[in-house]
Amino acid sequence: MPIVTIQVTRQGTVPGADRTTDAQKAALYKGVSDLLHQVMGKHPDDTFVVFQEVELEDWGRGGVPVREWFARTRPAGAG
Repeated sequence: MPIVTIQVTRQGTVPGADRTTDAQKAALYKGVSDLLHQVMGKHPDDTFVVFQEVELEDWGRGGVPVREWFARTRPAGAG
């Protein structure tokens, strides 16, 4: 019985991006379940997918808060 956890920042992968939509989450649930069925033969009814949105201020990258990381690595005005 597989359990897959998907974590993303609540604001999306890039500052200013919209939150993940219900349709996107549904596509991820189906896609992950289908992939585990294709690769491992796991029945989709036996696959659990947990989607977690983490507040941007609770996410770090490269040893710094992710907002600081984005400010350092993204050109001004980039998505």
